[in-house]
Amino acid sequence: MSIKSVVRKTVKPVVGERGWQTLRRLRQRTFGTPPAPPKKPTGVAAISDDLCKLATHFKTDKWGAHKYAQHYQRYLQHLKNEEFNLLEIGIGGYNRPGEGGASLRMWKHFFPRAHIHGMDIQDKSFVDEDRITTYIGDQSDPDSLLAIAEKIGRIDVIIDDGSHRSPHVITTFRTLFPLLSDGGIYAVEDTQSSYWPEWMGSEDLDSKDTSMGVLKQLVDGLNYEEFVDESYEPTYFDRNIRAVHFFHNLVIIEKGVNAEGTNKKRVLKARYGTPKAKTS
Repeated sequence: MSIKSVVRKTVKPVVGERGWQTLRRLRQRTFGTPPAPPKKPTGVAAISDDLCKLATHFKTDKWGAHKYAQHYQRYLQHLKNEEFNLLEIGIGGYNRPGEGGASLRMWKHFFPRAHIHGMDIQDKSFVDEDRITTYIGDQSDPDSLLAIAEKIGRIDVIIDDGSHRSPHVITTFRTLFPLLSDGGIYAVEDTQSSYWPEWMGSEDLDSKDTSMGVLKQLVDGLNYEEFVDESYEPTYFDRNIRAVHFFHNLVIIEKGVNAEGTNKKRVLKARYGTPKAKTS
């Protein structure tokens, strides 16, 4: 039993109903009206902090058919209340009228201050609303990608959920990643198609021409400073990717300066010789 209930039970019988109401009015004048308890959010607002629940609500396959939402929650949580630009390649629905936009709506409700941009080869302008803007574009055409990026301006998150064909994925990555802001996130979905020849992939796991082949090379690039080939020139991607995370059918890349240095010349003395002492 609460203290309030105990006081009511013991005092009210003594002072009577009129005395009890007088005491209540005196308390309100002295201490003010107690604040009303905060209202619990309802509807979509009640699940706005849980990306998996939002994905289910908006019927996007980022949760259910796939298990992407849990990984996005982990790597994008730091942007939850930030104002930024997110671009998703592929809006969904193919060429069926009035279909698509589920994940764009999910992103909008998870990021209450973000501006959500979607690009598709089909006209999906029916999805446009406050903080959601769509563009018609072809991810296999660098000029098309660059034109849309110019309209958006600074881009902080890019998600490739487009055609899933390796040549298109590679073109999009090589064109847009350099435009991603420092500290930004780049994601490639549905990488299973990389292994399917029917989807412009390859059965050869060592192929350098598939989306997974290109993405796997990024891991070596993280450690370019350790290469002993002194003629090797680090690429833009070597120098500007600080982490690559692989999941089932999903790859998440963190952009940032990759220049931590190396101790190879001190350790590999037989190869490099004894370091010369510094002279004043």
